[in-house]
Amino acid sequence: MNKVKRAIIMAAGKGTRLHPITLKTPKPLIEVNGKRMIDTVINALHINGIYEIYVVVGYLKEQFYSLEDQFPGLKIIDNPYYETCNNISSLYVARNYIDDVIILDSDQIIYNNSILSVNFNHSGYNCVWCERNTNEWLLTEDQGIVTNCSRTGGNYGWQLYSISRWSSSDGKKLKKHLEIEFEQKKNTQIYWDDVALFCYPEEYTLGIKEMKYGDVIEIDNLYELASIDKKYQIYLNRGENEYESIK
Repeated sequence: MNKVKRAIIMAAGKGTRLHPITLKTPKPLIEVNGKRMIDTVINALHINGIYEIYVVVGYLKEQFYSLEDQFPGLKIIDNPYYETCNNISSLYVARNYIDDVIILDSDQIIYNNSILSVNFNHSGYNCVWCERNTNEWLLTEDQGIVTNCSRTGGNYGWQLYSISRWSSSDGKKLKKHLEIEFEQKKNTQIYWDDVALFCYPEEYTLGIKEMKYGDVIEIDNLYELASIDKKYQIYLNRGENEYESIK
C-alpha cells in the first residue's frame, strides 16, 4: 500500500475559455458561490492530512503568492515556460516533488473530500464509470489495471479526471521521462499525462481510483461557470470590451 505525502497543484494556465473574467483573475482564483476554486482543492487536501503542497503558477502569478501566507506548508513554483509550452512544462518544473504525490488541477471544485484519500495500491487516476458518450479521455482496464487510453473519448469506459497519485518508484520514472521528453526531445506541446499514458505506457502499471459524478466538477467554459453560479450569467451576453468585475 502506498500513501500520499504531498501534492502538486497545476495553476499556470491562462483560462482563455473563461474570458473576460480571466483577463484580470486567474481561473483557479475565481470565486464560485463564494469560494475560490483552488480553496476547495487545498481544503480537501488538508482534510486528508496533506499539508505539503506545491502550486505551479504562470499566468498572473503574482496573485497566487498570498497563498503561502494563508496556508502553512504551501509553496509556489514559478513556471517560466507556461506561455509557449503545454502543461508538461508545469510538471517538469515541479518534477523533484513527484514522490508519493497526488497531482491535481486547480480549476476544479471538490465536493467530496474523500476522493483525495491518501492510500492507494497503484499509481493512477481518479475516474468515473461512463456509459454515455463523452469526448473526455477514456480509460479501459482489466482487473483494475489500465490497458488503454482514448484521447477522443467514447462510451463504456472510465472517464479520466485531473486527479492522480504516483508512488515513489513511479514518480522517479515519471521524473526521468519528463526530462527526456522536455529537455532532450523538446516535446513541449503535449500534456504531462501523455508521458505515462502514451509515451512510455509499457513502463507503468496504472490503476483506477473510482469516484462518482458530482464528487468533483471541472469548469471548462463560461457557460459551465454560469450554470453553477448564477451571478456569472451576466457575462454570457457581454463581450470582452464590456468587462467589469462582479463584486
